[in-house]
Amino acid sequence: MSKKMPAIVFRGEGEWRLNQVAVPDISYDDEVLLIVDRAGICGTDLHILHTPPGHPATPGVILGHEYVATLLDAGDGVQGFKKGDRVVVDPNLTCGLCLPCRTGRTNTCERMTTLGIYLNGGLAAFNLAPAKALHKIHHEVPVERAALVEPLTCVLHSFEKAKLHPGESVSIFGAGPIGLLFLLLFRAAGAGSISVVEPSPYRAQKARDCGADEVIESTGRESLEAILSITHGGADITVDAVGCCMSAALEVARPGGRLVLFGMDQRSSTSVNQYDIARRELTLYGSFIQQTAFPKVVRLLELEALPIDQLITHQLPLSEFAEALELLKSGEAVKVTLDPSAA
Repeated sequence: MSKKMPAIVFRGEGEWRLNQVAVPDISYDDEVLLIVDRAGICGTDLHILHTPPGHPATPGVILGHEYVATLLDAGDGVQGFKKGDRVVVDPNLTCGLCLPCRTGRTNTCERMTTLGIYLNGGLAAFNLAPAKALHKIHHEVPVERAALVEPLTCVLHSFEKAKLHPGESVSIFGAGPIGLLFLLLFRAAGAGSISVVEPSPYRAQKARDCGADEVIESTGRESLEAILSITHGGADITVDAVGCCMSAALEVARPGGRLVLFGMDQRSSTSVNQYDIARRELTLYGSFIQQTAFPKVVRLLELEALPIDQLITHQLPLSEFAEALELLKSGEAVKVTLDPSAA
């Protein structure tokens, strides 16, 4: 094995570098050494690299929290895994001891840390991870599809909160990877009309390809009026997949409607009218990462139950990370996966 590997290293506010770094060694009994097969770029990565940043990260860390890998070696205490296993990685590592963890809300752990944000992640040829973070996935699942497991777990966790009844109307703000994953899940679950607000023509077309009934290529007042018309007065379920559309989502919800607030951007803020929420008996669901969705999503992909392939618009070598960022920032890509072996 080479003693050096390519890796995308976060340098500080708005800066990153493709470096040659040391291949990590197993130091603890519960660790595994992974060969990274494919990694995705998340909106959180864009927030980390924004100036000013929209999400914190540790300078010097290897980025990438969405990845699929093959197990190469394991510490003496690791059980249930063997060399050659294909795995997906839950990057969010919880303490198991704080009150949220002990009451089953592990996704709100008070001492959570994250691979690819605070600890070295998957935008590299190799990665160290604790065995508890691994979930096996069948080798027959293409690595590009498997690289979408982590974001799909977060969306599934959020989707389940909405409690869709077949035939209900859904409105989604944003047709990036998250908005489109919501669209695919709601479509598969029997939603009635699904409308999507997306100003990027490229992503708007992807929403149509994924089964949206109506796509509104605007974020102005006319987009809200269009949704109210399409849904005959308001959507049963409204999803903010962007992180800055809460006010708009509230406005297009029908009385008794449910709002799912998924997108996160620390730079965004808004004001809401509490009277309006109470008067129309709206239900708001905040949603953050996931708790128990990994096994469910692995099963979905192994059964080929969700056509997520159409979200993967670009597959690039790790060395083209800069191009991948520009494609995503410009809205000319939906999901980009990177191959560390092709660096």
